[in-house]
Formats: sequence, structure tokens, C-alpha cells
Amino acid sequence: MGGAKDPDLKIQKESTLERFGLCLAAWSEKWFPDAWVFALLGIVFIFFFGIVIGESPFNLALAGGKQFWALIPFAMQMAMIIIGGYVVASTPAVYWLIRKVALIPKNGKTAVAWIAFFSMVTSLISWGLSLIFSGLLVREMTRRFDDMDYRAAGAAAYLGLGAVWALGLSSSAAMMMATKSAVPPKLFEIAGLIPLTQTLFIWANFWTAAVLIAVSTLIAYLSAPNPHLAKNAKDFGLSFDQLDMSVEPRQKPGEWLEYSPILIIIVGAILIYYLMDLFRTSPTGALAALDLNTYNLIFITVGMLLHWRPKRFLKAVAQAVPATGGVLIQFPFYAVIFGMITGTGINGWLTELFYKVTTQGTYPLLVAVYSAVLGVFIPSGGSKWVVEAPYVLQAANLHHVNLGWVTQIYNAAEALPNLLNPFWMLPLLGLLHVKARDLVGYSVLQMLIHIPLVFFLCWLFAQLIPYVPPLK
Repeated sequence: MGGAKDPDLKIQKESTLERFGLCLAAWSEKWFPDAWVFALLGIVFIFFFGIVIGESPFNLALAGGKQFWALIPFAMQMAMIIIGGYVVASTPAVYWLIRKVALIPKNGKTAVAWIAFFSMVTSLISWGLSLIFSGLLVREMTRRFDDMDYRAAGAAAYLGLGAVWALGLSSSAAMMMATKSAVPPKLFEIAGLIPLTQTLFIWANFWTAAVLIAVSTLIAYLSAPNPHLAKNAKDFGLSFDQLDMSVEPRQKPGEWLEYSPILIIIVGAILIYYLMDLFRTSPTGALAALDLNTYNLIFITVGMLLHWRPKRFLKAVAQAVPATGGVLIQFPFYAVIFGMITGTGINGWLTELFYKVTTQGTYPLLVAVYSAVLGVFIPSGGSKWVVEAPYVLQAANLHHVNLGWVTQIYNAAEALPNLLNPFWMLPLLGLLHVKARDLVGYSVLQMLIHIPLVFFLCWLFAQLIPYVPPLK
């Protein structure tokens, strides 16, 4: 096996970054709470914050409880992204690609960097695909390298969600602002439509993504422990066989449709025709049709066709469902936080404070800081944007800061708290059979470097992009 530990291997001196990564990993394994506990802490923090600024505890409780089920549709969309990503990643064609990608690194440290790179690149297409693709890649790498630190590799697989996902095609905020039917009327009055050419496809967004991918990959490599200090999958009591999507032979005549591709072909053709027509007839261009529902439908359709038989497709779905458990149970509790902020005076208090302390020069930086902090308590790019966008974009108009770049400032900063808040780590944890505390040490290391870098890039490009009045 390539990269196996050698007891006679000469022990290398660790770099400062490696020692720091190991210290953070040890701290998080001992002190970091479970993801659901993190959600409960968020509710308690916002509740007492509201009391401090003068809100009634009874009003806070009522506002939070009233919204408990408000995010259920969005939670189902998120669950379907996870299922769709797993269904596609586990198809024979894509899993063959994962196995080929796993052959490229030559040792454990380069394997960690390679996982980080692929996690971020695939997240620009779909964060759901990124989580599953990267998780399966980590599992495949464990079969090749005994000197690969499992904690660092798992954190590297999560970098797509913690670095660049919102700068790519699954950005909820950018997609919403480019689709008139998706923009709430009051928000449309403030900002109008913001086409993707001013958000995802603006030059500054490409540079931001490229810099973050390069820096994050380098950090992943430099911070990965040397072989004699690496804690591999076997140290966690884990071993992974090659993914097996084969199904047992048909035993009953009534099962023949489960094994025949005929229904997949017919239904797949119907869905493909619908998707083609959707993109063709979109009044604001094909890209405007790329919302969450369309993404989910594309991945489910592709997964059906690549699995080819209903039996194998359903097996993949059954394997994916356990990874959605954390999303389904935690979203209602994050909705409580959402309700306490939007249903009481907390939202207005923050709005007034935000506008008073900003100028045209400091505004972009403060948007980034605020978006990152709020993201700790509402770890949902789309839902949080609905809360934040009205006063953020109104202030941008007043200060004459480009609205498209403000949206991307939000996107870049919104990813930062994902490196601390383990909510979106849940599907990956299910695949890797570990706890958030096992990976957070290395993701926090990335966060400490990302924060000043992201804030600087957001501020710098805001000075270079001219203001464009709202497009009504």
C-alpha cells in the first residue's frame, strides 16, 4: 500500500503550521460540542442578546417558536441536494472518476492537499456534490495511505463549504437576485434585479475564488501532520471497502421493472425535455433558471440515468438518507434563531447600528464582518440573505457601492462561519463516521487565515468596481 507508515522512518521536525494544526485538533477533539448543541447555544445567545437590548423574553419566545417550521421547505431542498449529490457521486461512472483521482497523490500530505483542491473546485458546481464527492474521495484515500491524517483529510473535504461554494453556481443569494420571481417585492424595490454578470461572473469574483483555492490548498498541505504524528482512519477504528452499488439478482417476476431501465429512460426523457424547455424559455436568460429546485432536479435526473436501473438508484438513495438526519432535525432550531431576529426589534436595532457606523470606504468591510458573524447563528446562505439583504443593499445604494459586489461580499464572508459552525459538516460526518470535533481543529486553522484574506479582498475590489443603479 502506497504511503504506509514505516516504523523506521526518520522523524521530521514539524513546522509551526503543523504544530498549530495539531494543537487545534487536540483542542477541538476535547472541547468542541456536537452540531445540535451548537444550534441550542445559538438560540440561548440570541435570546439573552435580545433581552440585553430591551426585548421582552416573552416576545422573543413567541417569535422564535412561531417560526419553528418556517424553514421546512428549505430544509427539504437541502436534504435533496445531499441525496442528489450522493446519488450522482455513487454512480459507476463518477465513482470510477473518484478512484482515478485518488491515484494521483503519492503520500499522505499531498493527498490532503488534493482533497482540498477537489472539494473547492467541485463546490463551485454544487456544494452538495462537493461534500459527497470529497467524502468518498477521503474514504478511497484511506485505502491507499496509512500516513494520511484522517482529521486533516476530513477538514480538507469540507473546504468547499468553508471557502468558495457561495462564489459558484449554487449561490442562493446570487441566484435569487437574478430571478425576478424569487426576489421579495420589498427587496425588488430597493435593489431591482442583479444579473449574474454582476455577481458570479464579475472578474473580481473569479480572482477571489482563485486566490482562496490556491491559499487553502497550500495551507492544507503545510498543516497536514508528518507520518509519525498522523492519526489515520485505522486509529479511529475505521476501514472502508470499495463502494459497492451492485444489487442482488432478481428473484421474483414482479421485480422485473425494478431491474429494467425502461422506466428510467422514459421518465428521464420527460425530465430532460422539461429542463431544456425551462432553460430555453427563461425570460431573463438560461442562467436565471438555475435555482435550488432546478439544481436538485438536474442531479436527480442525472443520477437516475447513470444508475440506469431503479433498484440501483433506490439503493443509492437509501445510503444517502442517513446523512440528511442532522439537516432535518437542526433546521427547525435554526428557524427559531431566524424568528427571534426577524420577529422582534433585534433586526431593526442591528439595521440602525449598521447604517450609523458605515461610510463608503468602511461599508464593504463591515458587510463582510457582519455577514460572517450572523452566519454563526443562521448557517443558511439563502435564508440569511432574505434577512440581511434589505438593509445591506439599501445602505449600498446610499453609499454608492456596487450592489452586485455587495452580494458577493456577502457570499464570500458567509462561507467563513461554516469553518466553525459544524451544521453543513453533517453530511460529510455521516460519510466519514466521525464527530465534528474530530475535524474542526483543521477547519478553524483555515478560518483564521481566511478571515483577514477574505475581508481584504472584499474591501479591495469594492474600491475598483463602479456603482451601477438598480436594474428595475
